[in-house]
Amino acid sequence: MLQRSIRLRNPYVDPMSLLQVDLLRRWRAGGRTDDALFEALLASVNGIAQGLQNTG
Repeated sequence: MLQRSIRLRNPYVDPMSLLQVDLLRRWRAGGRTDDALFEALLASVNGIAQGLQNTG
């Protein structure tokens, strides 16, 4: 059951993870001063957390 849940969630969570890596790289490179970029980064963290909620 867990394998099935992971297989079903990966197509949705994996692109969000890649987006999060890009947002984090851009936020760090920009001196960590861009509030809009930081908000997008936090949204990506929350989105991934929600996606992993039931599958660990």
